[in-house]
Amino acid sequence: MWPKFKENKIIKILLVILVAGLIVSLIASLILWSRNLYKQNYYIGKSPDIQRTISISGEGKVTAIPDIAMVNLGLETEKIDVTEAQDINSQTMNSLIEKLKTLGIASEDIQTTNYSIYPRYDWKDGMQVLRGYIVNQNVTVKIRQTDKIDQVLRIAGELKLNQIGGLSFGIDQPEVYRQEARVKALENAKEKANELARVMGVKLGKVVSFSENENYFPRTLPVYDSRAELGFGAGGTPTVEVGSQEIVVMATVLYELD
Repeated sequence: MWPKFKENKIIKILLVILVAGLIVSLIASLILWSRNLYKQNYYIGKSPDIQRTISISGEGKVTAIPDIAMVNLGLETEKIDVTEAQDINSQTMNSLIEKLKTLGIASEDIQTTNYSIYPRYDWKDGMQVLRGYIVNQNVTVKIRQTDKIDQVLRIAGELKLNQIGGLSFGIDQPEVYRQEARVKALENAKEKANELARVMGVKLGKVVSFSENENYFPRTLPVYDSRAELGFGAGGTPTVEVGSQEIVVMATVLYELD
């Protein structure tokens, strides 16, 4: 009897120890799981390996002189006979294109953007009466030699075009200036990050991520149409200044802290 009783007692003790071990292991697992969940939520959107980071933004600005200009030129012609309206309009616009080419403007820089024909009516005694036909043709001209903008506008005045406007300035290869602004933005961000790290008493590590946002400020002059007072002819050639444009790049850099 005694040996059997002693054996049962030992088995019970072993079972208690086993259960206690399982409980301790379960508690430890719950603590570890809770800690990992907290870290995951705290660093949401970040890599699990990156727990100490600093995000900083920098600005890079470059001022550039526009080297191209765009302008819309057109003519609206109204005649009773549609063929006559077409002939007059075509002759004037063809003459415009030829004169532009004599200034050194290439064919690929002259694009027809609109050609339309539609009737115009008057109301008489409660009835629609055909007044005539309107022919409208427009071209967009890219001027690569900005010192010839004044000459282009003078030609438009000499030919009595009645749709002139949308004069805007741009940069033919903006990526050159964009890259310069990007470098300045990154240098500015690094300078800010180093200063902030010094104040915080930490050391900057490697760059984790980088993003940028570009702002480009073109300049467009007012649009004129057939109802506007153009002032060509009597007033002489208008003086047009191309001015300058700013290309701004905002860079946001995420650094790891050592």
